[in-house]
Amino acid sequence: MRKASTLASSILSRTLATVSNGAFVPNSAVQHRLIQVALYCNSSGGSSHAPGRWSSTLSGRAASVGFAGALASIATVASMSQEVYAKEPPCQELMPKEVVLYQYEACPFCNKVKAFLDYYDIPYKVVEVNPLSKKEIKWSDYKKVPILMVDGERLVDSSAIIDQLSEKILPKNTVDIASDEDNEEKKWRGWVDSHLVHVLSPNIYRNTSEAIEAFDYITSNGNFSFFEKISVKYAGAAAMYFVSKNLKKKYNITDERAALYEAVETWVDALNGSEFLGGTKPNLADLAVYGVLRPIRYLRSGRDMVENTRIGDWYTRMEGVVGEPSRIKA
Repeated sequence: MRKASTLASSILSRTLATVSNGAFVPNSAVQHRLIQVALYCNSSGGSSHAPGRWSSTLSGRAASVGFAGALASIATVASMSQEVYAKEPPCQELMPKEVVLYQYEACPFCNKVKAFLDYYDIPYKVVEVNPLSKKEIKWSDYKKVPILMVDGERLVDSSAIIDQLSEKILPKNTVDIASDEDNEEKKWRGWVDSHLVHVLSPNIYRNTSEAIEAFDYITSNGNFSFFEKISVKYAGAAAMYFVSKNLKKKYNITDERAALYEAVETWVDALNGSEFLGGTKPNLADLAVYGVLRPIRYLRSGRDMVENTRIGDWYTRMEGVVGEPSRIKA
């Protein structure tokens, strides 16, 4: 969308120029819950003299026709660009009637699902799950997030949710025909779950200040009482600072930032000069990478990532094409 606007603006400028110019220590059960949530939260106009000047050389009618033609050309170019960057809502008859997402705001897996819903412009409600009590999902024997309720049907596990929802809302020929593009998409979706998410926690909780920054974001967006916010923010940050060190050992990470930079550079290489892995529009792998990176983008780790790698241009394009959330505000 932004590209269309810039391109149209450029053409308009050229056309007009031719016409005129702490803290709390939780018990072991609470610590376990905090670790669970943190792990899952790896969540211009022309001159006023122009009409008089141009009336001496062109009739008003001719000027109007010429200007209208210029605007029509702009609209055509803008429309072509928007075809590349527009959202892709499913046809109305396939649109689910009620979608409810049970989530943690900063959870990367939840954000994978939200990126899919936002891109396909599917309205959804959000229920923020309290990671301490999990009272919002007591009705479910599945105690992890995301949980997506689609017209009363429970879907679980982010990748499975996206697969099942794709089968429900996307035309059959887009999901049934096997191709090299499909295989590439599946490969990179698997890479997101098996590699990319594992370098996030050691970066988000790299030191105490970054851990507190992350939990400040989590508690500001989550379903917490005042005292829960304080305990989760500081106790959670402390717990995850130490957990992240164990994760570094588990996944053989020696330098957190280097691992993150290498991962996103690997993704940029996979694009091979294309705007998206899907070519002129995102595919499910693009949405998966964007989804898991979205919670960290404006944390210190995400800012460092954009400043020190080539991911920024792709990420900005994804922000533009995914656009505003289709979430229904309560």
